[in-house]
Amino acid sequence: MVSEEGAQSISEPAVVGDYVLRSKLGEGAYSTVWRSEHRATGETVALKQVRLSSLSRQIRSCLDCEISFLSSVNHPNIVRLLDVLQADGCIYLVMEFCAGGSLAAYIKVHGRVQETIARRFMQQLGAGMEVVRSHFIIHRDLKPENILLSGPEEDRVLKIADFGLSRIVLPGNSADMVCGSPLYMAPEVLLFQRYDEKVDMWSIGAILFELLHGYPPYRGQTNVQCFCSVAEEHQVIYKSSIFWANTQRVTS
Repeated sequence: MVSEEGAQSISEPAVVGDYVLRSKLGEGAYSTVWRSEHRATGETVALKQVRLSSLSRQIRSCLDCEISFLSSVNHPNIVRLLDVLQADGCIYLVMEFCAGGSLAAYIKVHGRVQETIARRFMQQLGAGMEVVRSHFIIHRDLKPENILLSGPEEDRVLKIADFGLSRIVLPGNSADMVCGSPLYMAPEVLLFQRYDEKVDMWSIGAILFELLHGYPPYRGQTNVQCFCSVAEEHQVIYKSSIFWANTQRVTS
């Protein structure tokens, strides 16, 4: 699912099913991601360990949505779910391992990317999101950290990952749960309004801005500062003539 950037080794490898946990790749409020190996084949995978006792009813519903969706799709621009295990009060999602790391790490190293690369990334992101929308799913946490790259090569493939906040919203319906990452959240989410699938389009726009500039369109050291920046400045940021000129070239 993710690469070894920032991986933390564990002194004594643990075993879950047929997999040996080698190092910690990342940790969130509800889950931990481990670089792991299949004991028989040696295949490297990513195990997303979700602690069930820490989940609210809403987040458990999101987990069910994530598993159901990923189990039903096979698309080059969506991270693959290989297996689902349950042990010791946890659910483990066995995911493909993406050796290229996250788009966030890529931007950190390269800064603003060439328009040809940005165009290819956005085409792949759009292809993946077309599948997401065909299942009436809102991702709700699209950001560079949740977009992975298949490898370090020039022909790397972008993959949408971490559907842990996703949910189904049928046409004509809306959601109201405030979730996601403030720098990439649409104003209606920040303002506690009801919203639909268009919030993902806002996040994609913020990602495109970051690809073209090397930094996100908003700023803030705390959630409150981020909220204020997005809520107060969104009408100004996207009127930038430089941004729109670059965007037209990338998306044309």
